[in-house]
Amino acid sequence: MPEDAPRNNLPFEPRKKRDKKAKRPAPNPPQVSAASREAASLSAIPDGVSRRMIRRMALFCGVPSGLGIFSFFIFYWVVSHGWFDIPPYAVFAATLGLFGSGVVGLSYGILSTSWDEDRVGGWFGWQEFRLNAGRVFEALREARRTAKAAKQNPDPS
Repeated sequence: MPEDAPRNNLPFEPRKKRDKKAKRPAPNPPQVSAASREAASLSAIPDGVSRRMIRRMALFCGVPSGLGIFSFFIFYWVVSHGWFDIPPYAVFAATLGLFGSGVVGLSYGILSTSWDEDRVGGWFGWQEFRLNAGRVFEALREARRTAKAAKQNPDPS
C-alpha cells in the first residue's frame, strides 16, 4: 500500500494522535501516623495464619482441580482403548463436579484455618470451619442490620 494512500482506521482506533501532557510531579505522600500503622497491622492477617490458609487452599482446591484436569486424560485413555463408550455429557458432568469442588475447597481452605495465630487447629479443620463460618455470617447479618437501620433512619445532616 503506498504511503500517501488513505488508511482505513479500525473502529476502536483513535482518529488522530494526541500529544501526551507532561506529567506533573506527584504531591508529597501523606504522613502515616504510628496509630494508623498499628491499626493496619492489627487488621492484617498474621504470617503464620496466612501460610496455613495457603496450605489448606492448595490442598482442598488443588487436589480436586488437579483431578479435574487429569480426568480429561483418563476419559480419553478409556475411550481410545475402547473399554467404555463414555458420552460427552458424562465427561462434562464429572469434570464440572471436580472443578466445582475445587472452588468450594478454596473457600473451605480459608474458613477451616484457625484464625488464632498461636493455635494450629485440627487436620481437617471442621471445628475451625464452624467457628469461622459463624463469624462470617454474624458479620454479614450485622452489616445487613446496619444498612437497614441507615436506610430507615437517614441522617438529616
